[in-house]
Amino acid sequence: MEDLILDGQPLTLAAIETAAITRRPVHLAASALKRVAACRLMIEEIVAEGETVYGVNTGFGKLADVRIAPERLAELQLNLVRSHAGGVGHPLSEAESRALVLLRANVLAKGFSGVRPELLELLVALLNAGVHPVIPEKGSVGASGDLAPLAHLALVVIGEGEAWYCGERMPGGEALRRAGLQPARLTAKEGLALLNGTQAMTAVGALATARAVRVAELADVAGAMSLEALKGTPAAFDPRIHEARPHAGQIAAAAHLLELLEGSEIRESHRVRDTRVQDAYCLRCMPQVHGAVRGVLAHVSGVLETESGSATDNPLIFSEESEDGSGHGIVLSGGNFHGAPLAYAFDYASIAMTDLAGITERRIDRLLNPDINEGLPAFLAKDPGVSSGFMMAQIVAAALINECQVLAHPSSTGSIPTDGGKEDHVSMGMTGALKLRQVVENAERVLAIEMMCAAQGLEYRLPLRAARRVREAHDAVRRILPKLEQDRVLAGEIEALAGAVRTGTFDLLRL
Repeated sequence: MEDLILDGQPLTLAAIETAAITRRPVHLAASALKRVAACRLMIEEIVAEGETVYGVNTGFGKLADVRIAPERLAELQLNLVRSHAGGVGHPLSEAESRALVLLRANVLAKGFSGVRPELLELLVALLNAGVHPVIPEKGSVGASGDLAPLAHLALVVIGEGEAWYCGERMPGGEALRRAGLQPARLTAKEGLALLNGTQAMTAVGALATARAVRVAELADVAGAMSLEALKGTPAAFDPRIHEARPHAGQIAAAAHLLELLEGSEIRESHRVRDTRVQDAYCLRCMPQVHGAVRGVLAHVSGVLETESGSATDNPLIFSEESEDGSGHGIVLSGGNFHGAPLAYAFDYASIAMTDLAGITERRIDRLLNPDINEGLPAFLAKDPGVSSGFMMAQIVAAALINECQVLAHPSSTGSIPTDGGKEDHVSMGMTGALKLRQVVENAERVLAIEMMCAAQGLEYRLPLRAARRVREAHDAVRRILPKLEQDRVLAGEIEALAGAVRTGTFDLLRL
């Protein structure tokens, strides 16, 4: 795998995921370091000339009108980091912590924040050395960015806080020492530059969205398995239907379903004698629902990729280099740290993924319910009555979906003013990202339950063979768990299948 070069430009979700999960090496573009150095020169000139600039030589937030003496500027930045590191709750995962550091480095590489090049290089060194800051997941309202989470990152940068290194949790300074890195001594503007930004919500949301995309495409696979087991018809996936309503996601999902179902003996066995006019919505409307979810996730992915290459701190320094090498330009205060674009996107994605899990559960019920499952045994049990089969699996899916329905309530409409009213409208984007992560995790499990049940249903249709791609999906499931011959504990099997979905075991079937 090629190294990932950071130059401040947008990163794809795939690039974020590989750097976060597979520890892809990361390096800084020379052009980025040049921009950062030019911007830093302007900060140093501001300090030397005694200009009053927010975040450089003033207090913060409600205290912005307090002027700070030059000899206390380093103390100002250090106090900012320590005072804002108030996050609580479970720490972000190692992958999420890595994604956060990656994203913060990339936006600082744009050259609008006024940090020294060596501070940016230290962030990249953390990634490549495997030093992962311990960052509590709760405490950000997503307004002046993700202040609390980013402060915990900054603590490790200055040799404080906590970090993971080689699988061990330890003081941040010790992690740096073991990795051969020196802590930074923050100078003017640098503490604020590390704290002001949306990288915590972007990190959590980007990794969750990448997982959601995987679930949405695998939903076609699981749905095709269920349709075969239920002796459904692919007639509703005819491209002429979808060209008459040309949403891109719908067309893609229908084409995928047709490709998955091509050459099915099960379909041919009931083509003539079937008295049904059309299938239930959970089968017939898969292109419309799965496709709409694809459309939502495409939009959310675009928002995240734009944000990954956006300057989100405040103030921003727009510098130019003159012929004599001196820096000049302008410092502008604004609100790019406000997480509204992300907060809305996360709520949108949570709603879509909740509905995707819902239609998945309806197919699970059709596979198990003896009143509607087209002649399959009750709950797919070999000996119904004595055995309960997959009865409990549908109940678990229902519980997971109910949790998703609660989590799908928007957080972006829940602004609570903070900082003495200075930050009087906040995004709650980090809450949205954390909710989305949980919704996706639940959807992975519901999808796993459908694949588990559909694989069992297909075996009751033998000797008739399903379509080749559906058989491939069935075989992939069977490599993880065996056919249900008698009742057994299903909990570990559901988690194993969900883990396989999450880690890409079934990815070839998405194509």
